[in-house]
Amino acid sequence: MSEMKQCFVISPIGEAGSEVRRRADQVLRHVIEPATLACGYEAIRADKMSEPGMITSQVIQRIVDDTLVIADLTGSNPNVFYELAIRHAIRKPLVQLIQKGDKIPFDVAGMRTVPVDHKDLDSVDEARNEIEKQIRAIEGKTPEEIDSPITVSIELQALKTSENPEQRSLAEFVSAVSDLRSDIAGIEKRLSEPHKLFPPELLMEIIERPMMRSKEFDFMLHEMMSIIRDVRKRLPDDKESQKVAARLEEISMMIRHNRF
Repeated sequence: MSEMKQCFVISPIGEAGSEVRRRADQVLRHVIEPATLACGYEAIRADKMSEPGMITSQVIQRIVDDTLVIADLTGSNPNVFYELAIRHAIRKPLVQLIQKGDKIPFDVAGMRTVPVDHKDLDSVDEARNEIEKQIRAIEGKTPEEIDSPITVSIELQALKTSENPEQRSLAEFVSAVSDLRSDIAGIEKRLSEPHKLFPPELLMEIIERPMMRSKEFDFMLHEMMSIIRDVRKRLPDDKESQKVAARLEEISMMIRHNRF
């Protein structure tokens, strides 16, 4: 029997007995290990390594040397992203996953990421199948065929300094798209905290001042209603956001009908 290929698992681990550890263990046992085993890999996480020596050096060595890495981005753990950056830099096979409902950080949002709800059996099955599919798709690719945010940034910088005008124009276009994505991410972040869009003091000022209708006032009211609609549409399952949106809507309607 041939020796199995190695897959290192980058993951938030947490203290023994913690919810973070329980989730990490369940995802490893029921999602990652079955998918990697089906593809001929042995999956190992940092806390499962038994070799003597400095753990940080061993982890980095595995990240660099192992044929495959699977990274769990759940919880935006700093150690996970430190280790992820190393793998991105060396352009070797990598699969990303994240807890369903968690927001994928902007810097790695362009990378395909498998969502999983470890408490939902259907989601576990879907994630397992998707990871297996991604492993098989990425196997055999050369480093030049594997992109990451780091390598894309390096290549973009090379294009910007190129003597070829077409390459410089392409770099400008890519930068513009990246800036647009950043702006969109900023808007989504603001929508995720609707109470910060209209501070309570601003609402109180609107409520307490005499009702003087003007173009500026109507514009502000229109903007408030637009934000409320966006919150309702983008965050339908977030009870706190929906509660804030409902209160803003109520206030907006009262203002509109001069009921203060």
